[in-house]
Amino acid sequence: MTSRPRLAGKTALITGAARGIGRAFAEAYLREGARVAIADINIDRARRTAAELGDAAIAVDMDVTREESIDAGVAEAVKKMGRIDILINNVALFTAGEIVDIARADFDRVFAVNVGGVLFTLQAVAKHMIERGGGGKIINMASQAGRRGEALVAVYCASKAAVISLTQSAGLNLIKYGINVNAIAPGVVDGEHWDGVDAFFARLENKASGQKKKEVGQSVPFGRMGTADDLVGMAIFLATAEADYIVSQCFNVDGGQWMS
Repeated sequence: MTSRPRLAGKTALITGAARGIGRAFAEAYLREGARVAIADINIDRARRTAAELGDAAIAVDMDVTREESIDAGVAEAVKKMGRIDILINNVALFTAGEIVDIARADFDRVFAVNVGGVLFTLQAVAKHMIERGGGGKIINMASQAGRRGEALVAVYCASKAAVISLTQSAGLNLIKYGINVNAIAPGVVDGEHWDGVDAFFARLENKASGQKKKEVGQSVPFGRMGTADDLVGMAIFLATAEADYIVSQCFNVDGGQWMS
């Protein structure tokens, strides 16, 4: 007997979904029967991804640093899919450096995406969910970096700590409408993102290319870095009715790196 897909009939908007972890979420949701809006600042890449993923995927142009772009993207997704049942706030930027070298422009850029983008995309989708009724699921991508500070990663760590705090506050505020807000805190996830992180540390710690990546992978209790596929189970679960009684929580999916 074949089981029914867990997200059959649902619609999802995923930011930063044209590649990487966001694309992995989109692929997993499609396998579980959902329709998915691939929201990305690079609309050409989003369209290519949507075309590769099939008819149940659409591309949406969205710059999460601009409220008018968020509103237009949400409206387009609703127009094309009929509604939004699930939001994954996935898009994020990384930066690193000595405290005395942090530039205001770099701080503003990271917080505009990682914190403002989460808040105002969440806000726009929550307004839609409240207006149509029936509740919904909102999943924010936090990080183990939001659980504690790191000497060279102050701005990124602070931004992800803010995501955890926003998840808690939004969850408490929106559950009265049947909207569950929760978060996922990945550890070190191999892929394009960590290639960029490795480059930062190669410069800041005078390491060979790939050395930092190897070191952090060896430090994971599970024995390796994570992959995007390691995260999809939690992303699916939090979008289902099985997670209806879970409110304002942040789940570590990190191979045992952090206990909370």
